[in-house]
Parts: sequence; structure tokens; C-alpha cells
Amino acid sequence: MRALVITAPGEAGVQDIAPPSAAPGEVVVDVQRVGICGTDLEFHTGRMAYLRSGHAQYPMRIGHEWMGTVSHVGEGADPGWRGRRVMGDTMLGCGTCRRCLRGHQHVCGERQEVGIRGGRHGALAQQLTVPAASLHHLPDALDPALGALVEPGGNALRAVQGADLSPGDRVLIMGPGTIGLLCALFARAAGAEVHLLGLPGPGSEFARSLGFEHVWEQSTLPDLPLDALIDAATSAELPPWALSRVEPGGRVVLIGLADEPSRIDTRDVVLGDLTVVGVLSASPALEETIAAYASGAVGPRPLIAATISLEEVAGVLSGTRPRRASAAPKIHIDPRLT
Repeated sequence: MRALVITAPGEAGVQDIAPPSAAPGEVVVDVQRVGICGTDLEFHTGRMAYLRSGHAQYPMRIGHEWMGTVSHVGEGADPGWRGRRVMGDTMLGCGTCRRCLRGHQHVCGERQEVGIRGGRHGALAQQLTVPAASLHHLPDALDPALGALVEPGGNALRAVQGADLSPGDRVLIMGPGTIGLLCALFARAAGAEVHLLGLPGPGSEFARSLGFEHVWEQSTLPDLPLDALIDAATSAELPPWALSRVEPGGRVVLIGLADEPSRIDTRDVVLGDLTVVGVLSASPALEETIAAYASGAVGPRPLIAATISLEEVAGVLSGTRPRRASAAPKIHIDPRLT
């Protein structure tokens, strides 16, 4: 089969490799759609922290936002999965430690992460193997595009849940990329007054095209009381700034990661009686995200800029935007395209 392989920083290409076989408890999935995210770009540049910690190493096969159809079922896995359209959890815990047994497999210290950590190959290939226990069925209402947006959507939904929004609450979402815009869509569905903070340029203009009227830069943000802030950006300066802007008794949710450490003053947290929430992984919210997409409560399809072939991925990772791409932030890959 064909698969995208990163062999060193800045070096990636499609290789012909042996197709996978399902180990006991696993399935083989024929991949239909995969999304590229910021983590994939970090592996391509060599900046991803797991490369330094030893949790990941080259060569790497990336891709963790995916959907497809189960084609083979390994020994011990439910044969009923065969032929079903699925997406899968990125975080694969050991299943036996205290965290896993308490339902927190996404923070298991020995976890694998599909296309990211522990040598578990990713989905930028024609086929993928994953544990059957990690699968989530996709209803007919979700086509491949929406199926591959479930994983990032689950991260965004957890961030919005962390903000604990009620109808009429005012929330500021920092960073109008894929996760920030998905947060905005879920927050709007929850009845919140949504404000977005970004840099001038196409990202902010695209956010306005989705019907979000309140899109600001830091210099133009009005002095409004903010009940919650969600940091979906990559600036080390934004978390401490968020603590200074949220209303006393409010909530700050951190889902974006900067290259450098953020320094927050815990006095701001205590004296403001604030709640600060960190979000890692979509795992606990995947089923809710599927339901929200299937019902139409949240419609993320406009976030997809283009769907490309495996052969075009290396160029995108190097910063070349497909000529036919819209202004939307997400690039999808269909490994069946040639």
C-alpha cells in the first residue's frame, strides 16, 4: 500500500510498504479521509516535543484525524465491525493501570497515540490498524468529511464544556484556527455570545464568513466583561493575559500549546476566584461530537479548504497551500486519490 512517511525534519514522501495485518483485538481500516493538524506539522519540522522525549522517532507515519471502513477483523475482535464506517480514538491506554481503570486512558503514562506516540502508525496511508476497542461507529448522516472532523471536534467540545457556558454567557476564543473555530461553533450551539481574537488577515476574515460578527485583534477588543476565555492559540503570552481579562468567578480553558512555557501568576487565579481548565484529547467527547454533527446542531463542513492526494501532503507540510484551497483552515487527504 501507499503511505506518507516522514524520515527526518523537512523530509517526507509517499512510500510503497507492506499492507498491515490485524493483531489480536485489532482491525484493519480502509482509510477514506484524513485531516492534517498542527501536531503533524511539528513532526515535519522536528519541533514536536515527543521527538526529544523519546516517545516518537523517525521514520514516522502520521495522521490521527481519520475515518474509514473496517475491512478485516483480528482474532478476538468483534466480527460485527467488519464493513462498518468508523473513526477512532487517538489515545490508546494500556488498559490496566489506575488511570485507564478510572476511565482516563487518554492520560495513561504508557499510552500510544495514533500517528503520534509509541510507534503506533498513523492514518496517512491506504490502510490503518487500530484496536477494535478504540472505534466509534459513524452513522449514515456523517459522510467522510464530517467523520474525519470528529477528532478535532471532540477536543473543541471538551474545551467548551470546560468553559461551562450557559445561554447568554460571553466567551472569548483566542485563535481562529480549526480548533478555535470548532470551539466557536460549539459555543454558539450552546447559546453563548461568541467573540474571537486573532491576527489581522484571512483567518479572521474567514471567521466572519461563518457568521461570527465579533472578531477582534488585541488592540481592538472592546472592554466587555468576559465570562470565559478559551485559549486555542499558540502564544505563550496569551494564558496570563486571559487571566487578567476574564471576569472574577469566570473560567479560562487552555487547549492551545506554545513552543515556550507560559508564565501565569497564581495570585490572579486566587484573587479572581477563577477556574483554569486544561484539555488534552478528544477521547471523552467523541460520541457527543458524532451526535452533534449527525443532528446538525454543529456543522463544521465549511472548515475544510481542500481534499488532496497522499502525493500532495509533503508539499502542504512544507507550507505550500493547494491552489484550489479555500480560505478555510483544514486540509483533508483522501488516500484513494492518485
